[in-house]
Amino acid sequence: MGRTLLLIFAHPDDETFLTGGVACRYSSDGTRVVLATATRGESGKAGDPPLCSPAELPAVREAELRRAAAILGIAQIHLLGYRDRELATAPPDRVREQLVTIIRDCRPAVVVSFDPHGGNLHPDHVAISRFASDAVVAAADARYLPATGPAHAAGRLVWTPGRHPWQLVREPDIAACPGVDFVIDVGAWRERKAAALGAHATQHKSVERNFVSQPDRDRLLGIEVFRQAFGPVLARRPLDDLFDGLG
Repeated sequence: MGRTLLLIFAHPDDETFLTGGVACRYSSDGTRVVLATATRGESGKAGDPPLCSPAELPAVREAELRRAAAILGIAQIHLLGYRDRELATAPPDRVREQLVTIIRDCRPAVVVSFDPHGGNLHPDHVAISRFASDAVVAAADARYLPATGPAHAAGRLVWTPGRHPWQLVREPDIAACPGVDFVIDVGAWRERKAAALGAHATQHKSVERNFVSQPDRDRLLGIEVFRQAFGPVLARRPLDDLFDGLG
């Protein structure tokens, strides 16, 4: 198996808003990109005007997720099956088993999830960050859940920035901002990222407001920023490759 990048997020669209560019970049060079999404986003917006009824929204958002993932080059999607806005009360042992199984199956070198504050304090974002960190550590310990397969130690756990990315990339000197450990140039894939954002049609207001209708659209789509949670000591800050130093 070649190298793998695992993305662990709470809702459909998180993967595109926060990591759409790196999904394109790394899938384009042969890296296997795998996504775990905890909910189907049934408590989110359905568009303005609504594109579907509330009852239809989970299926619609799942379909949007699958279209976006295909555009981004994501090879595999795992839907964990939890209810939107109830993830914080999900049973930790069950979530751990699901995520450890995924980690031991795909054996990622790098795992990406939200920072401990979820980027914007959304309770589902905070919860999936906690679950991801727990599972990454547990997957490396053969005493946990031996039936799920051989232990696997990811080389690096990376967090999305603690600020909205469309705010952070507008900083005049991103490299000087605390917590900026990776600045990834994804400009070559910005139109694919824009297309994936467009696939999340129920979220069109947020897509337009934060990305595609902005005068600095190309910069907003062309840079993604991350913080290292654990991994090798960084040779410098920021690095320009999530796999730098992993061999």
